[in-house]
Amino acid sequence: MSEITLNAAAGSPEAAPRKAPVATTGAVAWARQNLFSSWLSTAVTLALGYLIVRWTLGFIDWAFVNAIWSVPFQGNQPQTQACRDIKGVGACWAVITEKHRFILFGTYPYEEHWRPALVCLLFVALYVISAMRRFWNWRLIPIWAATLTLIGVLMWGGVFGLSFVPQERWGGLPITLILSTFGLAFAFPLAILVALGRRSRLPAIKVLCVLYVELIRGVPLISLLFMASVMFPLFLPEGMNIDKLLRAQVAITLFAAAYLAEVVRAGLQALPRGQYEAAEALGLSYWQKTGLIILPQALRLVIPPLVNTFIGFFKDTSLVLIIGIFDLLTAGKTAIVEPAWQGFGVEVYVTVGVIYLVFCFAMSKYSQDLERDLNRHRRR
Repeated sequence: MSEITLNAAAGSPEAAPRKAPVATTGAVAWARQNLFSSWLSTAVTLALGYLIVRWTLGFIDWAFVNAIWSVPFQGNQPQTQACRDIKGVGACWAVITEKHRFILFGTYPYEEHWRPALVCLLFVALYVISAMRRFWNWRLIPIWAATLTLIGVLMWGGVFGLSFVPQERWGGLPITLILSTFGLAFAFPLAILVALGRRSRLPAIKVLCVLYVELIRGVPLISLLFMASVMFPLFLPEGMNIDKLLRAQVAITLFAAAYLAEVVRAGLQALPRGQYEAAEALGLSYWQKTGLIILPQALRLVIPPLVNTFIGFFKDTSLVLIIGIFDLLTAGKTAIVEPAWQGFGVEVYVTVGVIYLVFCFAMSKYSQDLERDLNRHRRR
């Protein structure tokens, strides 16, 4: 009341703005409502807080304070006795320092490691450009074509003065990115066609799409990889051979398309019937109605499950180790086969896990932002 009087005396008709009380808004109010709303909630919060702090301090001690970052060498043999003497109290990151190239690039020729390293950067740049909405037009097609051609030239070589490297020497992170990128890039349009086919009024097309989805989803990915690697070559004409990486790529593409088709079909079924009727009332053809009105809205509805499927298949590419392809995880497991480094698998798996986490978290974060932007009109 005194503030209003003073402002009025000064010739200001409005009262000075006051901050909201911290007890009802802000971090204090959020903590009181969500973490300390009752005695049980308070007890659980304190117990979990204690465990988290204790685990965090223990991890810092293991990963940084007591860690060993390098070991001496005697000739070409690493002397890892210092790592064994700490008996798990600290991490032995020396295995990553020594084996990081093998983990990232597998058996690719050592002097040519700049080529797969550049390929990884090209893949990341391609993802970033594809995520920018201003490139969602015809320009994205030549960008993908040029980038993938350059990636093939770098990995194979044999032209422009680059030495030829057979696919049997490829490995590590480039293989994971190749399998996941090509697999999902080809699986997504196939999934859209299959999803539309399952809703088709033509019985033959509908039955074929249903059989494809149910058969592929009814078996694990490992069995498809075995079929592609072992059984498929038996049906080829004599003298004809298809590369093992290509066979694995086809199996992953078909498997991913079956799962993505069901996600897309869910979006098509979730769309109100009025959208279909409105499109038909405009006199649009089937493909105009589907491409301009139905599919954009359906895909917008299923962004979370789509990205969840993308993340799952990015990690499932590690299953190719069963047919002898050196992906990132396989290269990490092989790096600790050397007797000097046996027993330090935790450090390798943590490093590989961080790499997977970076890519998966980036996809998850981008999908959240994309969903928020595309569905902004629904919150009005």
